[in-house]
Amino acid sequence: MCGIVGFVGEKDDALPFIFNGLKRLEYRGYDSAGIALAASSGIAIQKTRGKLAALGELLASLPSGVPCGIGHTRWATHGRPTDENAHPHTDCRGEIATVHNGIIENFQALREELIAKGHVFQSETDTEVIPHLLEEYGGAEDLEGAVRKAESRLEGAYAFLAISSRHPDRIVAVRRTSPLIIGLGEDANYLASDFSAFLAATKRAQILENGDMAVVTPRSVTITNLAGDMITRPVITVDWDIKQAERGGYAHFMLKEIMEQPDVWGDCLLGRIHEDQVVAKEIGLTPELLTRLQRIQIVAAGTAYHAGLIGKSLIERLARVPVNVDVASEFRYAHPILDKDTMVLAISQSGETADTLACLRMAHEQGVFTYSITNTVGSTVARESDAVAYTLAGPEIAVASTKAYTTQILVLTLLALALAQVRGNPRPDLVRRMLQLPLLGHKVLERMNQGIQGMAAKLAKMHDVFYIGRGLDYALAMEGQLKIKEISYLHAEAYAAGELKHGTLALIEEGTPVVAIVTEREVADKTVSNILEVKARGAEVWGIVDDWLPPTLPIDHRIAVPIEEPLLAPVLAAIPLQLLAYYTAVARGHDVDQPRNLAKSVTVE
Repeated sequence: MCGIVGFVGEKDDALPFIFNGLKRLEYRGYDSAGIALAASSGIAIQKTRGKLAALGELLASLPSGVPCGIGHTRWATHGRPTDENAHPHTDCRGEIATVHNGIIENFQALREELIAKGHVFQSETDTEVIPHLLEEYGGAEDLEGAVRKAESRLEGAYAFLAISSRHPDRIVAVRRTSPLIIGLGEDANYLASDFSAFLAATKRAQILENGDMAVVTPRSVTITNLAGDMITRPVITVDWDIKQAERGGYAHFMLKEIMEQPDVWGDCLLGRIHEDQVVAKEIGLTPELLTRLQRIQIVAAGTAYHAGLIGKSLIERLARVPVNVDVASEFRYAHPILDKDTMVLAISQSGETADTLACLRMAHEQGVFTYSITNTVGSTVARESDAVAYTLAGPEIAVASTKAYTTQILVLTLLALALAQVRGNPRPDLVRRMLQLPLLGHKVLERMNQGIQGMAAKLAKMHDVFYIGRGLDYALAMEGQLKIKEISYLHAEAYAAGELKHGTLALIEEGTPVVAIVTEREVADKTVSNILEVKARGAEVWGIVDDWLPPTLPIDHRIAVPIEEPLLAPVLAAIPLQLLAYYTAVARGHDVDQPRNLAKSVTVE
C-alpha cells in the first residue's frame, strides 16, 4: 500500500499541493517519498528514503511555477527503502515519470525483456518497468497511446500515474484494483489514492473503477476502458472533514484496518498461487530447502505468537513437519536445542521486535537457517534473515494488530501447503479455496458489522470475560482475549475448552460472559459440550460459530461465520473477534487506536 498524488492546473504551482497531499497520505507508507514535475525542459525530480519530512528538506531544488506533477509516499514491497527505489521512476531519457501503488506481478520478465532492448534500470522495484515500457511504446510523443499499450502487458493489482515533459498539460492514470480517485476543481484537477489528499481543494470527485484509464487536464477528465471506449463515472460530493478522510471515513484507524482486510488478503496472495499450487519462491523459499527441512522453530511475540500457534497446527496437519512455537522473550533464555535441519521462523509485524530479533541472531550464531514473516520491507528482521516473506498488509496505524495478524496466518498457510507439496501431499482444493477468501471476507463484514455492535454494548458492562475453543479455535481464543484486553481494558482469559473442568469452571457464575469459538468441525460436539457446562453454571455465551452448526446451539449471542473449509477458518473468524473487541472498547469510551501503556513496535526488551 502506497500513496500517490497528482496535480494538473492552468497556472498554479503543482509542488505545494503535491507535498501537502502526500502529508495526508503518509499513513499509507513512510519508507520513502518523491515528487516529479513535468517541466518543459524535462522531468524535474526529487526523492529520498525516509519519512516525508526528509523530502521536505529537498524541495528547494525543484523549480517553482510548474503546473503539472505527481508524488508518491512508499510502503516498500519490491526493493529495500533506498533513494534509488523511491518513486517517481523515469525512463532512460528522463522525459517520462510514473508513480505506482500495488504490485506488477510479471515485472521480472518485462525487466529482462527491456534490458535486452537496451534499457538501463536504476532501481530494484517492480514499478520501474512502467516508464521504460512507456518509452518503448513512444510515450514521449503519445503518452495516452503508450499507456494503453503498456497496460496490456502488465499483470497484477495496481494503479499508476504517468506524466511527460513533452505534454506538461496532462496526467494519464490507470486503475487496476488499487484505489484511484479524481478530484474536480476550478482550472485544476487532482488525482490521489484517497479523498484526503485533495479535500482541502475540492469535495467533488470521480472514483475510477477497475480497468479504467483517465486522461486528466486542467479543464477536462476523459475516462475510457482499456480498449478506448468512453465511460461515464458519476460525480460525487464527499462530505468528510480531513480527519475523517485520512481514516477513509471511519471513526478509527483500527476499524478501517479491519474493514480493508479482504482487499489486503488479495494483495497477500497475489502471485503466490499458480495452477492450484503455491509458488515457493514467492514466499522466499525454494522447493529444495522445503524438502530438506525436518523441524521448524517459530519465535514471535504477542499477536504474532498467536499467528504462530495457528501456523504450527496447519503445518503439522498438512505437511507432517514438527513445529515448536515459543514466545521470543522466553526462547532465547531457554538454552534451545537447534540443528542444521531446523528452520527458525521469526514472525514480526514491524520487523523490529527486540526479543524476536535476538532469537534470530542466536540462531545465526548456531548456524541455523532463518526465515522471517514480516510486514516491513527493509526492517532489521528482514535484513538479518536468510529468507523472508512479506505479508503485504500495508501500513497498520492502530496499535492493536488486525490485518497484519490475518496476513501472517495467510503466509503461514501458504508455507504449510508448500511443505505439503514437496512431500507428495498436495492440497489443490485448499489452494483454490484460499483464493476465495477475499470474497468470503467481504461477505463476513457485510453480514456482521452492525449486529456485533449491540452484543459489544452488553459486553462492555462486564468486568471479566473468558474465551474458549479447541485446536485452531483455542489459538483464535488467545488472540481474541488479547484484543479485548488491549483496547477495552476488560480482564480476559483464554482457555482450551476441555480444560474448564480442571479448575477454571469454579470461576463461572451467574452472568459470567464466555466467548466460545466453534469452527473446528472434528471437535465441534466436544466444544458444544463445554458450552453446556458453562451454561449450566449461569454463563452468558457469545458464540462465534461455523454457520453449518444448527441455530439451536445453547448460546445467547450467535455470530455465524461462513466456513467453507475449516482449515481456513482462522482468517475469517478473526474478523468478528476483532469487531467485538473494537465495539466493546468504543462503548467503554477508550482511545481505540492508541491504548494506554502500549506501543506499535516493541524495540526494547
